[in-house]
Amino acid sequence: MNPFFKSTTALGIALTLLSGPAFADMEAAKQFLDEEIGELSALSRAEQEAEMQWFVDAAQPFAGMEIKVVSETITTHEYESKVLAPAFTAITGIQVTHDLIGEGDVVEKLQTQMQSGQNIYDGYINDSDLIGTHWRYQQARNLTDWMAGEGADVTNPNLDIDDFVGVSFTTGPDGKLYQLPDQQFANLYWFRYDWFNDPKTQEDFKAKYGYDLGVPVNWSAYEDIAEFFTGRDMSYAGGPSEGVYGNMDYGKKDPSLGWRYTDAWLSMAGAGDKGEPNGLPVDEWGIRVNENSQPVGSCVARGGATNGPAAVYAISKSIEWLEKYTPPAAAGMTFSEAGPVPAQGSIAQQMFWYTAFTADMVKEGLPVMNEDGTPKWRMAPSPHGAYWEEGTKIGYQDAGSWTLMESTPVDNAKAAWLYAQFVTSKTVDVKKSHVGLTFIRESTIQHDSFTERAPQLGGLVEFYRSPARVQWSPTGTNVPDYPKLAQLWWQNIGDAMSGAKTPQEAMDSLCADQEKVLERLERAGVQGDVGPKLNEEQDPEYWLSQPGSPKAKLDNEREEPQTVSYDELIASWK
Repeated sequence: MNPFFKSTTALGIALTLLSGPAFADMEAAKQFLDEEIGELSALSRAEQEAEMQWFVDAAQPFAGMEIKVVSETITTHEYESKVLAPAFTAITGIQVTHDLIGEGDVVEKLQTQMQSGQNIYDGYINDSDLIGTHWRYQQARNLTDWMAGEGADVTNPNLDIDDFVGVSFTTGPDGKLYQLPDQQFANLYWFRYDWFNDPKTQEDFKAKYGYDLGVPVNWSAYEDIAEFFTGRDMSYAGGPSEGVYGNMDYGKKDPSLGWRYTDAWLSMAGAGDKGEPNGLPVDEWGIRVNENSQPVGSCVARGGATNGPAAVYAISKSIEWLEKYTPPAAAGMTFSEAGPVPAQGSIAQQMFWYTAFTADMVKEGLPVMNEDGTPKWRMAPSPHGAYWEEGTKIGYQDAGSWTLMESTPVDNAKAAWLYAQFVTSKTVDVKKSHVGLTFIRESTIQHDSFTERAPQLGGLVEFYRSPARVQWSPTGTNVPDYPKLAQLWWQNIGDAMSGAKTPQEAMDSLCADQEKVLERLERAGVQGDVGPKLNEEQDPEYWLSQPGSPKAKLDNEREEPQTVSYDELIASWK
């Protein structure tokens, strides 16, 4: 068994019994440190005990209180719910129920609390994709002011906000922090490192395409590699003799289809403007904002890019590759159904692969694992499309983040904030990251235990230690109401996937639907002077002739294919 994955649920139960329901307990903290954390911490044992003592002391006014928090169901949050929540209860005397539900359900609960003002949960771990929503509606507590004011007495002096690698994603245009990152994972390029390094494979590829097989830098090279491997007999390199495919994806008309595209597929094609963490004034959803961060349009006629040439190219390519180079069953799959397929051993590469799958892809006995515990695969930066320019966002990073609603009573919010800080603390974060592999702290990423484990994780540690990670970001602040707008994507793009509409028709419909929502928000005035203020429609050619996004159609959307050696790429990061 991997030493980083000892069973810990029993410890949590024991700690709960040890402490009883209403007593903060330093002895329980020491037991937790002994049996669960050990040396897997960015802090020394003395520093760990000091941090735990702070939690014991700060929690005393809330001992015996019951709070409820919620998150989506992923490995990291399962660890929090089953292990860290009982430990927190034992140490602080605060009874925590940490519910695990689907991601869409988390957003629905949050939306209901926003609309009703009723306190459903005392704390939410919800994606930072809602940062534009939280900043505009002002229904989430502004954590910058909270930590300095009402929540100062329950804010850990060792929290170290600067150590969190994703706080730029959870900061509004006003410079205030609205959410605290709890877990992060990127979508990257995944490929069979063993096949790509096989001499016969390399020789055959170069003979056919005239350049070296390697990590594709652009979509043209990705397309060539997808074509090359599809249907190829890989038995000489330890793979299947038939059923090999050069691409993996999914296409079922389902809410998860929307994530495939709102999670920055258009930015990878080059649809948005330059800028970090998101393009300005046009972001990766194709939404344009003015100088006051007010959304002014989604369609090209208003200066947006959701239905522009780059977006249509992005959708067209994904459909083409799904049809030509992907297992036929994938067209009827959802996100969760498609996720495990590359681990089955017949996929050569996948452009849009979430690092959250890493833990499931390194299990002993899988066809994609070596006997020595190292993977046969690697992850690398995703290739970019023909419209992409240096400085443009190139991929998505999920940042599930703690959010405290204004409608939550102060004491409940304080107790939930203590729990949020506990599960993201320097004491526990290294261990939590070994379990879930969703990094949030620089001190964790640089920890010696991850240097030791890096060869087993296929490039994950190298990516998070590299400067490349800043080009991957969640949905930004241009999106004024994520719950209302996100649902439009899967419905419209699903029509393109099924063939009911052309990619152009689907994106025309999507941008029009987005503008209807923006228009309703503008009329309602619910977001004040930072809410939508739509531009007048103009001839699309006016906007396509302006610098930046939306970008005019290229005469040739196939670039000169370009690849790079994976080992040279990794060396350049060091």
